[in-house]
Amino acid sequence: MTIALIGGTGLEALDGESVPVLDSAQTPYGRASAIPRRSEALSGALFLNRHADDHSLLPHEINYRANLWLLNELGVDVVLAVFAVGGISRGLVNGDFVLPAQIIDYTWGREHTFADATRLLHADFTEPFDRDLYDTLVHAALLADVDLFPEGVYGCTQGPRLETAAEIDRMERDGCTVVGMTGMPEAVLARELGLPYAGVCLVVNPAAGRGPGMIEVAGMRAVVDEASPRLLRLVARFVELVEQRE
Repeated sequence: MTIALIGGTGLEALDGESVPVLDSAQTPYGRASAIPRRSEALSGALFLNRHADDHSLLPHEINYRANLWLLNELGVDVVLAVFAVGGISRGLVNGDFVLPAQIIDYTWGREHTFADATRLLHADFTEPFDRDLYDTLVHAALLADVDLFPEGVYGCTQGPRLETAAEIDRMERDGCTVVGMTGMPEAVLARELGLPYAGVCLVVNPAAGRGPGMIEVAGMRAVVDEASPRLLRLVARFVELVEQRE
């Protein structure tokens, strides 16, 4: 069983030693964000930073097709994605973990499918996150003593700017509980490739109009640093449980 972890602002690297598994990140769809690395601490799980190893790629600049194609070519069986998000639901606070069950896509102009003139793809996307993996994350959270808010709705915006307060109000009316910039088209590309895909969201700030003042990047970083030990415990338990399926 090969597990891939896709990280970003909330998970930029894994603890312990890791080694690159390829010499190049080039694919038929262009260059992937980074060369995946195999983690010795997490039973050989692969890790890919969607923003590149130097965090130079903005959300709309990420080559999502290359990233997912590369993981699929490496024989990945399961993908767990970590997202840093803003909290829309009033009960969420910085450092909370949310398990997304649904996505609403507000992005535009991104390369969002592997379909082309020679191959028509109509992927069923009724449930964008794999339910078995979702349940595994719930179990992993119990074992890791990490609280999760279930059944989240991830609103994916274009970025890189943050949203207006009115946009967040609209997203709340639409049913979104958190807002991020990288969930799409990553999730649907995994579905087109037949890769079971699940996500966990780390709330790093109140969404626009939900907090006491302006949203500061330094504040987000402090939340990530504080939450990292809990996140790594959750990921480690998830990897253990998935491996036990073999």
